[in-house]
This record gives sequence, C-alpha cells and structure tokens, in this order.
Amino acid sequence: MTDVDALLRDLKNRSRISDLIGASSWSTVQREFPGAAFERWIDVVGALIAEGIGSRGVLNFVQASPSVARLTGMEAALAVGEIARQVAKSAGRQSAAALIAASARAAAKTADQAAFHGWLHVLATLAEQAPAAVMPLLQRTELVLSVLDPDALRSWVQIGLRLTAEHPEQSIAYFSLADADSLRLFEQQAGNVMLATVELRLRYYFTALWGIRPFVRSAGPRTAVKPVRRATFDEFVINMPDHFPGFSGQQASRLFYATVAHIGAHMVFTRQRFPVRTLKPLQVALISLIEDARVEVLADRTFPGLTRLWRSFHVAEPEGPVLALPLMARLSRALIDPDYHDPDPWVCKGRRMFNEQRANWENPAISREIGGLLGNDLGQMRVQFNPKTFVVEPAYRDDNLGIWDMGKPHASASEDVDIIHQGVRISRSEQAPEPDQRSRSEQDESGKVHAVQLRPLDDDTGIPVARYGEWDYLTGSERLDWVTVQEFEPRSAPARIIDRVLDEHGDALYRIRRLIKSARVGRPSRLRRQPEGERLDLEASIQATIDRRAGITPDLRIYEKTELKHRDLSVLLLLDVSESTKDTIRGTSTSILSVEIAATALVAEAMTGLGDPFAIRAFCSNARQEVRYYRIKDFESPYREPSKSRLAGLRGGLSTRIGAALRHAGHELAQQQTFRRLLLIVTDGEPSDTDVSDRRYLVEDARKAVQSLAQRSIDVFCVGLDSGGDSYLTRIFGRRNVIQIDNIAALPEKLPMLYLRLTA
Repeated sequence: MTDVDALLRDLKNRSRISDLIGASSWSTVQREFPGAAFERWIDVVGALIAEGIGSRGVLNFVQASPSVARLTGMEAALAVGEIARQVAKSAGRQSAAALIAASARAAAKTADQAAFHGWLHVLATLAEQAPAAVMPLLQRTELVLSVLDPDALRSWVQIGLRLTAEHPEQSIAYFSLADADSLRLFEQQAGNVMLATVELRLRYYFTALWGIRPFVRSAGPRTAVKPVRRATFDEFVINMPDHFPGFSGQQASRLFYATVAHIGAHMVFTRQRFPVRTLKPLQVALISLIEDARVEVLADRTFPGLTRLWRSFHVAEPEGPVLALPLMARLSRALIDPDYHDPDPWVCKGRRMFNEQRANWENPAISREIGGLLGNDLGQMRVQFNPKTFVVEPAYRDDNLGIWDMGKPHASASEDVDIIHQGVRISRSEQAPEPDQRSRSEQDESGKVHAVQLRPLDDDTGIPVARYGEWDYLTGSERLDWVTVQEFEPRSAPARIIDRVLDEHGDALYRIRRLIKSARVGRPSRLRRQPEGERLDLEASIQATIDRRAGITPDLRIYEKTELKHRDLSVLLLLDVSESTKDTIRGTSTSILSVEIAATALVAEAMTGLGDPFAIRAFCSNARQEVRYYRIKDFESPYREPSKSRLAGLRGGLSTRIGAALRHAGHELAQQQTFRRLLLIVTDGEPSDTDVSDRRYLVEDARKAVQSLAQRSIDVFCVGLDSGGDSYLTRIFGRRNVIQIDNIAALPEKLPMLYLRLTA
C-alpha cells in the first residue's frame, strides 16, 4: 500500500487529506459540494478506495469532480464515481482512472447534465460489452463530444458493438477511429452530408455541364481524425472527400456541386499540364491560384451563374496578418469578386495583372507568368510559406495536383482508370479495333515474348456492380455504402431440362395458356365524355342541353365508347437460391430449388404469352461484401434457349441477405417505363448471413427496403416457402403482400395462377 492509499483511507482525518491534495484543491471541493453533498462526496471517495481503483484514480476524482459539478451539477459529478467503479470491474482500474480524468473535459464539451449522463452510460455499456475499447474512446473524448450529440454518440457506439461482436479485437480500431468504416459511420452520425448521398447527382450535374462522364470515387480518410480536405483529379478520375469538415446541410451539398463544377472547368480549359521543373513550392501554389481564377472566368462565360456558386465560398476579409495563406485567400477572392476591395498592395497588383490580361484569358501561359511574378514578390517580402501545411482555399477548389506534370505518373492514376467507361466524352464515338490490335505481346526481362490472351472470369468470381446502405433498427439509422452487390455469371445447363419440366406439368401449362388467351382479349372499359363514339353519353347530353338553354356554349363531348384496357406493367421475378433451397421436400427426393425452377418456367410461359416485359434474377449472399446476383433473363431479351439454360443451371448455396437483393432488383425495375412495376420474390427462409448474429437485424433491413421501393411506386409481393415464416414475412412485406405455400410441391401450379391474379 502506498502512502497516498494510506492517507486516503483515513477519511476521518480531513487535515491529512488536505495536506496531501493541497489546501486550494480541498477548499474547492468543499465549495462545490456544500453541506450534506460533501458527506456524499466523501462516501464516493471511500467507495472508490474500497473498489481498489488506486491512488491515481482517486486523485483524479478529487481534481476533476469540482469542475464537473460546476459545469453539469453535483449529481453528475458524484455519478462519475459510480460509473468509474463499474468500469473498473469490467475494463480495469486504468480505464476507470482515465474515465475520471476525462470527465472534466467531457463536462466542458457537453455543459449539459443530460448529455453528460448520456456519455457516462455509453461508457458503462462499452465497458461491459467491449472492455478493450474503453481506453481508445476516452482518448478521443473531446473530438467525439464536439461532433456527436448524445443520441448520435449512442447510435455510433451501438453500431460499433454490433460490428465487432464477432471479432472483439476489431473494437480498438473502431473506437479509436482508426478504421475507415468507423470514420465513415462517425461522420454519418455527425449529420455531415456524405459523398455517397450526392454522388449520383454529382455525376449527372458534371455531365450536364461539361459533356464528360466522370469517374467519381471517394478519396477515403488520410488518417483517422484528419480526413482528406480537398478534392483531387487526374484525367477523368475525380477523388472527392467523403465529406467536407466544417460544412453541413445545404451549404455542404452546394460545396460538392461547386467542387465538381470547378474540376470540370480545369478538365475543359486547362488543356495541358504545367511542368514543375525548377519552380519553388510557393510559385507552384500561386500559379495554381491564377489558373483557378482563369478557368473560372472562362467557365462563367459559358455558364453565367457559376461564379455566384463559387463566390459564396470566398470569405476572406481585407485585413489580418501579412502571411502567405491569408494573402492568397484574399487574392483568390479579389479575382472572382469585383465588389471586394482590399488595401494590400500585393493583392491589388495581382488583381491588376490578371485583369490586364483579359484579352489573353484563353491562354494558360498567363497563369505561369502572373503566378511566377507574384511568387517572386512574396519572396522579396520574406513572407513565410510552409508547403506541408498548405491547404488550397476556398474549400471547393481541388488540390491542383491534376494540373501539374511532376515528371512521373500521379499517385491517383491507379488501376481504377482502366475500368472507366470507354468514350468518356459524349460526343466521341468508338471504332472497332483493327485486327492487329486485338492481341498484343509482353516481353519479360529475359527478352522472351509471352502472348497475352483474355480469359473469362472463373465461375466463382463476381464483378461488384453496386453498393447499398443497410438499415440498423437499433440505432434507427442507415449504414451508408454498407453492402456490396456482385454479379456472378450463372452456370448453364441444357435448355431441354426446362422443356422437360413443362411436359411434366402439362395440365397446369394447358390451364395457364387458356387463361392467357382470355387475358389477352382484355377487359372492356367505358370511356365517357368523348368527342365521338358509339352512343350518346346520357349525363353529358343532359348537361349540354341545360347549358344550351341557359345560353352557355355546351361541351360537345357528349359521346361514349368502349375500348379494351391493355396491360401496362413490367415484372422482375427474384429467386432465393441460398443453401436451404438444397433441402428436399419431405417424403420426396425433389429439392426446393428444383420446384422453384419449375414454377419459374411456368410463370415465364405466362409472362411471355401475355407480352409483359419481365426479367428473372436469383440471389444469395456471403456476408455484406458479397451479395451474389445472377441475371437469368433481362427485360429486353426474349425468353429462349439461353435464358432457359441459365435457369436450369441454378445451384443453391450460401446465405439470404434479402434487403440488398431487393434494393438492387428495385433499382433495375425502376428503369422500366411502364405504369405498373411488380417485384415478385420467392424465398424459402428467414433473412440471415454469416456476419449477422441478431436475427431481427436483416428482417428490419428487408422491411425498410420494401418501404423504400413502395415510395418509388414499385409493388413487392412475396411467395414464402417456409411453413413457419408467417411472422417474419408479414413483418417484411405486409400481410396483404405475402402468400404462404405450405405444400411446396404445389408451387409450380400456384405461382403462375398467383401471377395472373396479381396482374389482372
């Protein structure tokens, strides 16, 4: 036992404790905890000592508790001791001592009793479920509390606990913000406008402005707590920050648009890169600044109004210290804002030189000339410039690496460039390669030539085609870009297998064809108030007579006629081909999947006969990074032998992540220009996957996906093959939109009839 422990155990000897911690600290404690509260404070200290929290933790409490009491109240300060005891039991005395030390900083950030209590309870929960993560989170106390409110903090921690439940060792990276997913979720909870939410609109906006199809991607975080602050570009690849720190709401959205508009101006008007050669960093920065202004004035000539968008982000004021960064920000504003007045001679000189070259703005050489001279002037003024800390201002301007030739390939020119769409410019057309361009050779260091041949992907290799969010019901928020959908090439089998299936269900096929024949005729519909027709519309005729007698010009549309009402719908049939579909039907040797295939073959006959545009897809999943999606038949392709071969070749395997499959299928269906769009899913089991232990999680996500599709006017109907699935299927799809088939063997006959009923 140390001397400190011995002294603190003798709580009755107040004078000895006062000598230990200092008379000033002791008087502060007595002032913040007057009367009976002081006795409670002594009891908390005694409880901490009894818990064995150690002298460091107790002294931390003595020093921190007055500050906490002053900022958030005595009850909050005393609660720190109780929570610290709980944390000590789960996460150890060092974590408890760190919590007490951090409590003063947390109180300063929250300055609210309820918010402070929320922070304490989050730490108690974390200590119980992920003890190793307490210390990393405490080290980020000020950052976390300055960005997240109590609800957002609780949500972010709950997501982290869920993500790391299967792999506790990952909790340290998550709660120290050293993990990219953690940082993205942290920013999402902070309410930042994320790139993922505006990326598609940015691409459309960019293409509409500049006639270029860009490849926009996330630049990702540079470090855990210092995300990338500026965009960059190279060729037609645009790397954007996931979000812009310090900007939120409508302003953040406008900043994304301003950024891509500015980069587009560079792509169009900065026709060649500037060679760096022997230029100094300050000269490079100033030449880039002038080039930014030059391309913006040219862009505004093409699209008047862009300057208004950009100008709103120039906030430099005509005052402040004579330093390189503030002066450059002031010059940037002076070159774009004619109403801005700045007394600094260097800023005035830069504006004058730029405006004198008005007739030569089309020539990028003026940027090098003006920027070089201004750089020399700053050098003469002995103005300090640190290129390591330099950040281009304002925030919408890129880092300008895309306009400089560094003498070697730029770091952002990665393999992603290889997958950019051919023919980036809309006006460009591609020609078929010449025969001698269809193959090429490589030569290794030994001089031996190897022929390079294209080879198909393995059957078990997918191509990522989309990323979707996923709903977390515990936190009440969506995890952006959480699930990756990959398209896999379906295996093929002889098409005669499908023909044999149809022969085996001849009676059902006969009834289907009879129903198709009657459905084709259509249903007569009476059209009233027509300018011409087969007979008079009685109500319209009476109204016309009344109008005529009243001296009003009558409506001459007094006829009615009958027309056949035609079908106007498109259908996507989505099949669950997870591992459970390999199971055989009780009392038979037939698998569930083979029954699904037979039913699909009969439905396809019905849809083909009715002329409805339809597609067939299948899905299964292997955790969130691999939701497998199989194209059996496309909307625009006929239902013939290739489609039948792919349908016959389906094999069961893996898990059932329904929500992601529904979102991707709904995205495809939304492209169909029909009045009604129906997504018909056939599944035999509850949503599940290898990376999810909470059974309710994927059910709620699928339910959210169905609700989102309904908002896009897409009808979703489920055929369930699980006799016990009524509870979760009705939860996902709604009671009216589910049919449960207990006798799976009857599916081939029931599914086509259901389709005809749904689409009548």
